[in-house]
Amino acid sequence: MPSIPWPWTSGNILKTQNDPKSKEYVAKDDVLTRFNRLQAQLDAIPTPLLALTCFTFGALTASSTAFLYARYGHRLKNSDWVTPGVFTRRKWIRGVVTTVGDADNFRLYHTPAIGWTWPLKFRRVPSTAKDLKDQTLHIRIAGVDAPEAAHFGRPAQPYAAESLAFLRETIQGKVVYCQLLRRDQYSRIVAHVTLAPRILPNALVSGKVLALEMLRAGWATTYEQAGAEHGKWGKETFLRLEKEAKYVASSLAQSFCETHQCTLAGLPGVGCGPGE
Repeated sequence: MPSIPWPWTSGNILKTQNDPKSKEYVAKDDVLTRFNRLQAQLDAIPTPLLALTCFTFGALTASSTAFLYARYGHRLKNSDWVTPGVFTRRKWIRGVVTTVGDADNFRLYHTPAIGWTWPLKFRRVPSTAKDLKDQTLHIRIAGVDAPEAAHFGRPAQPYAAESLAFLRETIQGKVVYCQLLRRDQYSRIVAHVTLAPRILPNALVSGKVLALEMLRAGWATTYEQAGAEHGKWGKETFLRLEKEAKYVASSLAQSFCETHQCTLAGLPGVGCGPGE
């Protein structure tokens, strides 16, 4: 009994591949022809021209890689790594707040795009003081002044603890974005600081401005001395928010006194704090 020639048997597959009229055979022949034609074209190119083309392509690749690394992968380890050119460009950087030592400044661990952000996230921010030594930027928040804690033998200013607690709760251990402006007399980096957006990426929408949030909450005043930086928001915006915070604090104090039958003079610290 003759066997049935099923189309998927090995004999039929080999016959189809070697049949000059089959599509598979024509496809193989076409690929081979194109390869031979390409090889002939390459052989026709003068050797010096081919070498120059390869060198140019390699140089462009290397320069592009260096540019991408400098822009998205180079980490500023500490303030000594911040060059004058960074201030001239008023560069924005991304980082994680590691410590908040005072009510208007903090330590930032710079986390550029390559290595610390998805989908190229393969590094982590150190968590110990030993690993963070000489690895952070000392950031001074631009445009505002907050009560200072006790140091160098001087007592703490009124509401220093509350202002510090507010700043720690707002940014401690969180991602922020800093526009580096200049270096102050204490070698700190003065910067405009914005919080990370809640939903959309920072490339599409900016987060809240930290200095303005401090003014709204009443835990800072507008910095008006020489060299003050208020950015695109302007000094008027800073002063307006400060005035509104003081008005709200004064209204709350007045309401409290009316309810408890006391006077503003009897309230401790009224008129001394940044928001009152």
